[in-house]
Amino acid sequence: MNIRHLARTNVLALEPYQSARRLGGKGDIWLNANEYPLPPSYALRGDKLNRYPSCQPPGVINGYAAYAGVRPEQVLVCRGADEGIELVIRTFCEPGTDAILFCPPTYGMYSVSAETFGITCRTVRTRQNWQLNLPEIRAQLDGVKLIYICSPNNPTGNIIDPDAIRELLEMIHGRALLVVDEAYIDFYLQASLTGWLAEYSHLVILRTLSKAFALAGLRCGFVLANEEVVQLLLKVITPYPLALPVADIAEQALSVDGLRQTRARVAETNANRESLVRALAACLCVREVYPSASNYLLVWFDPAYQVFKTLCNRGIILRDQSNQPGLADCLRITIGTQEECQDVVAVLKALNPFSSLSKES
Repeated sequence: MNIRHLARTNVLALEPYQSARRLGGKGDIWLNANEYPLPPSYALRGDKLNRYPSCQPPGVINGYAAYAGVRPEQVLVCRGADEGIELVIRTFCEPGTDAILFCPPTYGMYSVSAETFGITCRTVRTRQNWQLNLPEIRAQLDGVKLIYICSPNNPTGNIIDPDAIRELLEMIHGRALLVVDEAYIDFYLQASLTGWLAEYSHLVILRTLSKAFALAGLRCGFVLANEEVVQLLLKVITPYPLALPVADIAEQALSVDGLRQTRARVAETNANRESLVRALAACLCVREVYPSASNYLLVWFDPAYQVFKTLCNRGIILRDQSNQPGLADCLRITIGTQEECQDVVAVLKALNPFSSLSKES
């Protein structure tokens, strides 16, 4: 029996988000999902798996509130920032009536989450420097309930100009929420907008433990917002969003020792990123390495070198961004270990016919 006719029309037409794991591949060096390259070491402490967990575990809420510099009442914990994206849509958008707006090139789940619930998507391309096009956003605001901004932006790595964000907040006051996705902000905390929550009741911030905390497999994220927004989100969130082991490890990651480990990871990642920037600049196949405030680099390559295919054949998996607007021949490289970064550069230099490495290969 063919059951496709029973599915919702918008789901039949939906193009699913192609995560790194869905795309797959075979290799030894995985630099395509913006993960930390080495696993952290946390041991489960709980033994009450026969009991349902708390909807909002106090240890996790209080720990993240202290880390982010907000009040516990302004924190909601969920299954990764991806669930946060969806929760805001489910809470504030009427299917068939409201729209969301986002600014490509950027993260693909904003559109997938909206389309799943029958919410219209509007896009306003960023300018050439990947900053907001405020006049065009203003022209597209009718019917828009949510605007998603990613900063540092994925996949470009740039911080969105805070003056432009402030102007946007003033522009949409009383008519829409601004959702700022700060999944990568731990690598550049001085650019966080958490201090703005007291000033703007319509500002929502998304965070995660997947990146700097090295817990992508844990699926633990946060929505930071004013208490009224958090209370509305609690109406639609699942009864038990965090499994007990997830809450246990998240609480450990937010402890004094866990935060010390995270700060060390951030320092190491940022140092490896800057070393990789310098090394890539010396590769003839590289046209441009774009500045980044995150744990990845966007790199524009000369297509003649077939970098993505060549590295894949060598077991080094990157993320092709050519399908994003304005990013033809661009690859995103997650910052791995120092050795992994050196392996990437070695292969790229071997593509240079004038390098000594090409003679050795």
